Amino acid sequence: MNTKEQFVITISREIGTGGRTVGRLLAEKLGVRFCDKDLVNALRERFGLTTYEIEKLKGEKKNWLTDLFAKLNPSPVAVMNGDPGGVYFDNSEKEVTTDEIFKAECEILRAIAEESSCVIAGRSGFFVLDNHPNKFDIFLTSPHQNRIERVMRKQDLNENTARIIVDEIDKMRENYVKRYTDKSRYDLRNYDLCLNMEGLTEEQAVDIILKALGK
Repeated sequence: MNTKEQFVITISREIGTGGRTVGRLLAEKLGVRFCDKDLVNALRERFGLTTYEIEKLKGEKKNWLTDLFAKLNPSPVAVMNGDPGGVYFDNSEKEVTTDEIFKAECEILRAIAEESSCVIAGRSGFFVLDNHPNKFDIFLTSPHQNRIERVMRKQDLNENTARIIVDEIDKMRENYVKRYTDKSRYDLRNYDLCLNMEGLTEEQAVDIILKALGK
C-alpha cells in the first residue's frame, strides 16, 4: 500500500482486542478519517438512508457524503473518534438484520473510501472494499481468556457474563461475515497483516502497523 496516495486501511478484530482504539490511534497518526460502526450507523439512521436514497443522492450531487457529514450533530469528528458525549455514540453490539441495510452500509463505506484516505474498523471492510486500488487489511486477535478479561475490565462485568458476551459476539460476527461475504473472518488469507494483541498495548500495536506500512 502506498500512503503517499489515497488509501484505505481496514481493521477486522475479535471483541476484546482493542480494535476500535487501535483504529482510532492509527488514523490519528496517519492524519486521516477514522470510521467504525458508530459513524456508519449515525449516517444511516440520522438520514434514514436506504440503497435507493443513496443512489438518489448520488445522482443529485457529487459531494452528497460531504453534505451529510456537515449535517451531523455533533460534529463528525466526535462520532469518528468514538466520543461518548456524542448524540449518536452507541457502544452496544448491533447486528445488521436486513439485506437492505447491509447494502446501504456498503454504499456508505465505499463513498467514505472514495472521498479520502481513511481507517475503517469492522463492517466487513476487507470484503466490501475489495476492489479498492490502494488498500491494507488487518486482523487483530488475542487469546480467548485475555479477551474475556479485557471485556470484564472495560464493562465492569463478572467473568461468566463477560465469557458469554465474548462467545456470543464471536458467533454473531462470524455468522454475519459468512452470510454477506461467503468468507470466514478467521481466514488469514483475507488480510495483509494479522496481529496477536497478547502482551501489546494499543500504542505498540499501532507502531507495529506503521512499520509494516513503511512509516
